[in-house]
Amino acid sequence: MENNQEANAVPSSFTRGELLQASIDLTHHALSYVKSMALRCAVQLGVADAIRRAGGEASVDGLAAALSLAPTKLPHLRRVMRVLAASGVFAEAAGDGEGYRLTPVSTLLLTDAGGDGCRSLQQLARFELSPFCVSPVTNLAEWFTKDDDAESETSFAMTFGMDFWGFCGRNQGLSEFFNGAMACDSRLVMDAVVHEMGGIFDGVTSMVDVAGGTGGAAKAVAAAFPHIKCTVLDLPHVVEGIPADDDGRVEFVAGDMMDFIPQADALLLKSVLHDWSDENCLNILKRCKEAICCREQGGKLIIIDVVVGSSSSRATCHETQLLFDLFISTMVQGRERDEKEWSKLFKGAGFSHYKVTSMLDIRSVIEVFP
Repeated sequence: MENNQEANAVPSSFTRGELLQASIDLTHHALSYVKSMALRCAVQLGVADAIRRAGGEASVDGLAAALSLAPTKLPHLRRVMRVLAASGVFAEAAGDGEGYRLTPVSTLLLTDAGGDGCRSLQQLARFELSPFCVSPVTNLAEWFTKDDDAESETSFAMTFGMDFWGFCGRNQGLSEFFNGAMACDSRLVMDAVVHEMGGIFDGVTSMVDVAGGTGGAAKAVAAAFPHIKCTVLDLPHVVEGIPADDDGRVEFVAGDMMDFIPQADALLLKSVLHDWSDENCLNILKRCKEAICCREQGGKLIIIDVVVGSSSSRATCHETQLLFDLFISTMVQGRERDEKEWSKLFKGAGFSHYKVTSMLDIRSVIEVFP
């Protein structure tokens, strides 16, 4: 009996109360994926749009009717909304009824948030919650225990049989899905950049948006600064068929940034370098340095990316940076970097100095000078 008591004794470093609280925390962490899947459910059903159509507030009964759900699904919809309200995605409406209203988070899930869609992240959320992104994360343990080989350098490659970029090149649906998600992210981020940090474009008359996809970032710069001639460089299967804008301020050029980048006063790399290894980043940065003209007049490289630890003092922001770093590692061979790691890359590529400015979200703007 005495031996059994010793075997069941609480470790001296933790009290029973602390372990009971830890069990709650462990359950919360273990079931966090349920919150993500509830969010995916709400996005796919179009809950945010349904609430807006109802005038900004809707009961669960009203939502079920608006979404054409069977009556048997009503209790389950109530559970989904209760979880998402507790998470801050939606909010409970005032009063005694079971009503819900939009929050800043769910406003980003509207099909055309802000009227022109510039603030909608619905497609980005759809992409991040899709099987293309979720499956590699759920297979992470299997990837760790798999023998090393060239075909499984990432969990994505192990899951789908080829790396992410190769898969995009062969799967037009995924390529369009991904580029659409990046475009809606660019609209929101660049809206903040041009209005809050427009000074970074002072003296710039030409800009190349390197690996700029369908041109969301370049179009935002051209609209805010009509005197800047913008060029979008990306692979042929990405830019093929995309016309220049009506006034000719944005044009698209097919090419590989690893080989050549057109010359301009400024080059923009938005959410690009975190997709690549240090070796590939050095190559990209060297190509960028060669392409910057008018160096004496302020030519530079503008990077919009995560600087781990430098974006915000909020704990949730730092944790999101770390989550994003792990997510990126399952998809491609890149990573999120702290300022010391960024500095090493810039020095290795031959740049003279740089300046980091934190933004409101998890990313920063880095100005890099030849």
